[in-house]
Amino acid sequence: MKQNTLKIYNTLSRKKEDFEALSPPHVGMYVCGPTVYGDAHLGHARPAITFDTVNRYLTHLGYKVRYVRNITDVGHLQGDADEGEDKIANKAKLEQLEPMEVAQQYTDSYHRDMEALNTWKPSIEPRATGHIPEQIALVQGILDEGLGYEVNGSVYFDVLKYNEKYQYGKLSGRVLEELMSGSRDLDGQGEKRNQVDFALWKNASPEHLMKWESPWGVGFPGWHLECTAMSSKYLGKQFDIHGGGMDLMFPHHECEIAQGNACNHQDPAKYWMHNNMITINGQKMGKSLGNFITLQELFTGKHNLLEQAYSPMTIRYFILTAHYRSTLDFSNDALKAAQKGYKKIINGLRIAKNLEYTSEGNEPLDENQVGQVEQSIANAFRAMDDDFNTAQAIGHIFNLLKKINSIYTGQLKSPIFGKEVFDKMISTYLVFVENILGLSEEKSDNQQGLLNVLLKLYTEAKTAKNYDKVDEIRSALKELGFVVKDMKDKIDWAYEE
Repeated sequence: MKQNTLKIYNTLSRKKEDFEALSPPHVGMYVCGPTVYGDAHLGHARPAITFDTVNRYLTHLGYKVRYVRNITDVGHLQGDADEGEDKIANKAKLEQLEPMEVAQQYTDSYHRDMEALNTWKPSIEPRATGHIPEQIALVQGILDEGLGYEVNGSVYFDVLKYNEKYQYGKLSGRVLEELMSGSRDLDGQGEKRNQVDFALWKNASPEHLMKWESPWGVGFPGWHLECTAMSSKYLGKQFDIHGGGMDLMFPHHECEIAQGNACNHQDPAKYWMHNNMITINGQKMGKSLGNFITLQELFTGKHNLLEQAYSPMTIRYFILTAHYRSTLDFSNDALKAAQKGYKKIINGLRIAKNLEYTSEGNEPLDENQVGQVEQSIANAFRAMDDDFNTAQAIGHIFNLLKKINSIYTGQLKSPIFGKEVFDKMISTYLVFVENILGLSEEKSDNQQGLLNVLLKLYTEAKTAKNYDKVDEIRSALKELGFVVKDMKDKIDWAYEE
């Protein structure tokens, strides 16, 4: 395993901590996955890419990562206070489908979009509906600890009693007294003893579609329960990393901590990681604002806010150009800039894969050039070691790309770097682009064959000094998104940046 000092910003301690796996070299990571009642959107893309990159980098360092990402296919209510209708059941009624048909349909579309974004599949992808017995057992365990209570077939977590021994709100920084004063209901507390209490199990009405038998009657689990049940089943009572979007910090992750402590007498995760939110042209994304953009709309350009389509790798690259804890604003200008940056990276990838070291010319080592390459490589890894700072790492990778391009165009000769440093530069570039950042070349069908034919015609026209034909072919290639590169000793192509 590579000996790096990896620092992770732990939301729980609000500082960067040296990463120490509970059982090295194994790492357990749990990330909250989607609620599958609609198409995947930008809000799904950021955590998927963020924690895919964490997984990739930990794997690069030599860790064996068990990455668990759940599918929420039950228990996520429309309302904010354990009320309302289940989102999947509501969608099923609207579309006249079985709830599991809706869940399967949108799970499949989510997987399609995640594959397009080149995210690795999780090690385990459990579904809430497949773990009802575990969730019922968890509720019973909390009742046995005296930290839950049953009312009319529903079971609630007693937050005030829990807070006598533990600290509710320590992850999000909420103060229970302020939560209590801010949640007083003039019409009474309903079934709950206190408004801050949250549902572990909800009694189902006769018309409710998704429901199961339990010791407390027919009902369904609360949303927060599933992650505690599934993470503890597959990763143990305490595991290394729990990730998700910042919007899940409260109440979802706060409730997970409470459930974990209630049943297992310890926090479920050692490190809590949260990616920040995204905005669209400076505004929070929302259907009511007309700026809710699905990934398929991004990929096809079929949204009134989009000036063009943006490929999956453009989206991935754009998300990686910001540190995961910073806000990220989507706009056409920003995405067009990301498109150019991605194409530069991929043009460099094509070059790096074909660039060979040559000792012709007997140029002496240039210690200054060697030092610059060594520094860029060290800085790229240092950026990733500092809380997975992909934004800084990309900057250092671009420094390597400048050297690679200069060798490709003949401005620099490979012997000035020496074979060892030359090979290290190429291998580092390939590892970062493909393995760590997860960027891949997006090729159309039969692309290379078409380009070979056009470049052959271009070469023949240029040799014959038929410059009208040269311009015609160059223009045709540009329309397809390619540019001709007239080199000293050959003719090549590149993606138009």
